[in-house]
Amino acid sequence: MIAKKICLLGAFSVGKTSLVRQFVHSSFSDRYLTTVGVKIDKKSIAIGEQNITMILWDLHGEDRLQAVRETYLRGSSGALLVADGTRPETVQVALDLEARLHRVCGEVPTRLLINKADLATEWPVPKAELPLPVERNPLFTSAKTGDNVELAFLELAEQMLGSGTA
Repeated sequence: MIAKKICLLGAFSVGKTSLVRQFVHSSFSDRYLTTVGVKIDKKSIAIGEQNITMILWDLHGEDRLQAVRETYLRGSSGALLVADGTRPETVQVALDLEARLHRVCGEVPTRLLINKADLATEWPVPKAELPLPVERNPLFTSAKTGDNVELAFLELAEQMLGSGTA
């Protein structure tokens, strides 16, 4: 069994905690609770013949008043970069956090998620017009409905196995 640290990174209120709750417990709550510091959870999965325990570090959201501490990033084997489709500006926050992660941990695997896909009709810009680098191929998720949540974590685990970081 391999245990690996996975960080969830993004702006405040993009759904990082809800994604972890949906992945680990298959549940969702509309109640918003701000993460203070870091909340750690874990889940074991199998990728082919390999068993991995994902140690999930749900970090507080970054905004102009509070930055993610680099000490929280140390030792990460990968990260899910989470943005909120209802707030396109959160894409850049996630990408900036990815750059910080890579400065601290090297080129660990990441996966860009655009969360709140269940609210796509309320997004200020259509998916095709989100401010995304073309090569990023984001995964559209919904912590509320569970759409693509498990897939996001599984794809990251597969990336880690493929890159030798798992």
